[in-house]
Amino acid sequence: MKLIAHYHNARLAQGAVDYFKTQEVYCVLQSHDGQQVEVWLERGDEALAMRLWQTFLEQPEAELYQAASWQTGSTQGLFSYQGQNLNLVKRFLGLNGLLQGVFGVSIIIFVAMLFGDANDIFSALRFSLDKPWTWIAPTLIHFSAIHLIFNLSWWLHLGAQISEKLGLWALVCIYFVTGLTSNFMQFLFVDANFGGLSGVVYGLLGFCWVIGHRNPARAALVSKPVIGFMLLWMLFGFTDMFFINMANWAHLFGLLSGMLVAVFWPINRQLKENS
Repeated sequence: MKLIAHYHNARLAQGAVDYFKTQEVYCVLQSHDGQQVEVWLERGDEALAMRLWQTFLEQPEAELYQAASWQTGSTQGLFSYQGQNLNLVKRFLGLNGLLQGVFGVSIIIFVAMLFGDANDIFSALRFSLDKPWTWIAPTLIHFSAIHLIFNLSWWLHLGAQISEKLGLWALVCIYFVTGLTSNFMQFLFVDANFGGLSGVVYGLLGFCWVIGHRNPARAALVSKPVIGFMLLWMLFGFTDMFFINMANWAHLFGLLSGMLVAVFWPINRQLKENS
């Protein structure tokens, strides 16, 4: 399936989806919160689906959409929640190569360190000024299952939203800018004994945060409670309250560099095309 739009009114969106069926374009609605809905193209012509959606946006309360709901006679609920039918493998295969690649390589390295010589693997990937490939390699190293799951979950969640709304190149830029910045700054402020995708995750968070402020009329890519939690977690890291060895400077500069990318990223045309 392919995400083609977001909408703020589930009832009206259901009428549009029912009308699309009469045009042999089959979509489903999904929601995380029961209010904002996502429109996913299940099968049919994508170009036609986008044209139909743009027509709907011009007159969402037109009679033809309400009539279509009666005509199709759907007995299903208004929309399905993401958790009801996860299709995780299918959804993962639908992601772009960068999301899949970082996810896959991170898992391979973690398993290799778990069952192989972790010291040798870390030494090969450890940040070093005279080895350019190690400037980004630490983003792929994780030292515990919780560390790995936390980072990869946010990587897929935020990365997929950014790719969908702003395109693959936005994600590529954020990954390398925030990855390089967070790694260099953690090395400069502390040492080279670090690893993890956390700096990039905070970069994605910062990017989504600023993009949301630049486009207040659009649905936020990340909610305020999530932003608040992540910022508090970063601040707690600097206090050493949890006695966890955290790459705090990587988190901070990842966040700041992600915000900086968002300030200069061109968004108006891209968001319009993906709305």
